[in-house]
Amino acid sequence: MVISDSKFVPPQHEGGKADIVERITVSNNLQAKRLFVKVRHRLFDISSWGDISEGISASFQLADKNGNIKNGMPRAGDYIRIDIPGPGSLAGNGYDWVRIELVQEDSDAGGEIAIIKVRPSADPKKQEGTAHFFDSSATSSFLIKREGRHIAAEIHGRNEEPNTESKKLTDKVRNLVVSTAATIGFSKIQWQKLAKGLLNFQQPGIKQNK
Repeated sequence: MVISDSKFVPPQHEGGKADIVERITVSNNLQAKRLFVKVRHRLFDISSWGDISEGISASFQLADKNGNIKNGMPRAGDYIRIDIPGPGSLAGNGYDWVRIELVQEDSDAGGEIAIIKVRPSADPKKQEGTAHFFDSSATSSFLIKREGRHIAAEIHGRNEEPNTESKKLTDKVRNLVVSTAATIGFSKIQWQKLAKGLLNFQQPGIKQNK
């Protein structure tokens, strides 16, 4: 492919990291192209991530630059409001927030790719510091790609450090507990469910790659 997913995954410097990859193979290129359109729709329908991911415990809502819930295509500058089990972030009014830094698509003769990259951010309605259990050095890159008959869903986390800079002690403790759980595997399990959900199509001729 002309474009490499590594171009959009920041280098790892410190803290935790995650690399989640799920793949399927279909019978022919035409079927793969048609299926990729459906996978792309699922990737960009952020508010439905919880619905397509069996067993995922978080819910997601796309929001505009002012923090108002919106529908449709995500764009750079939008936000994702995340509701995870347990006590929420006080800085985020009970939620964790990430800002979308990049939405990009590309294709060539051999395949196609679509990417969303996000970073922990303040609640856009409050702007009281980073409202997320990871600090703002962390990123998450969600991507799907098709290479011939093969389609992959990948989620890459980088530089995942706990957010302990909150002015509120309760948020400091909460963020430390949640980020620790995330880095020892909880987040990876959740992202694995999402990656599987993006590719979960019960159709003849689809092979799940291990």
